[in-house]
Amino acid sequence: MTRTLTADEMRESVTISPADRVTVGGILVDRFTAEQWVDLLVDDWRRQAPTKIVTTANGQVLSLYWKNEAYRRAVASADHVAPDGMSIVKGSRWFTSAPIPERVATTDWFHNAARGASEHGLRFYLLGADRETIEKAATQVQTLYPDLNLAGWRDGYFSDEDLPAIAAEINRLEIDVLWLGVGNPRQVIIAHKLRPLLNGVTWIRTCGGLFDFLAQKNKRAPQFLQKAGLEWAWRVAMEPRRLLWRYLTTNIHSSFLIATRSSPRK
Repeated sequence: MTRTLTADEMRESVTISPADRVTVGGILVDRFTAEQWVDLLVDDWRRQAPTKIVTTANGQVLSLYWKNEAYRRAVASADHVAPDGMSIVKGSRWFTSAPIPERVATTDWFHNAARGASEHGLRFYLLGADRETIEKAATQVQTLYPDLNLAGWRDGYFSDEDLPAIAAEINRLEIDVLWLGVGNPRQVIIAHKLRPLLNGVTWIRTCGGLFDFLAQKNKRAPQFLQKAGLEWAWRVAMEPRRLLWRYLTTNIHSSFLIATRSSPRK
């Protein structure tokens, strides 16, 4: 939704410098706190910045990044990468001279963003999951944030041929933040295909399984496991058949990548 930037807002614009980023496992990750990410979003919206693609990194992303060339190009071309996994935060502390201040998990940060959007008037659109899940997620968001302008949502069962129609709907609704949760590697690749079709969208924010958590289909790990970087173990315990082998392989691979492909400590 377009608006004019006031003189005071221009003076308060967020400044991005190379020092705000660090390479972990070969991926350039932004070093912001959760609230600084909200400030960046609101600042981009105020300035009517060109549409940005904002994605995240965790152990699974690192492993997939080096296995899938199309995905690697898509992530490397994103405008910002947030540290979704504790392995990324710890890797920055152990192997670089520029530690990331905190983990910014999408399932948590969505609520920071929703509060900021409610205050400033940004319009959200949710895209992903199955129809029942996305509808439950939308209902929950509306209940939690009655002042948030949740302008629309739809499920993630679409093909590339549907993208022009989806973009037209998003443009018609004058969306500011598109939450795109259709899983990796697809969601980042789709974000790049959608970007040239969108008008006035501030961020395309990839969000993985966010909608399952918003719909209360999945539960977060206890805080002590999250802080210890063991949320993956909780998820394996919840869905062992689907996730055990995935995490066993990606954890080993991503640990190697963090140790060998991070910025050197000075």
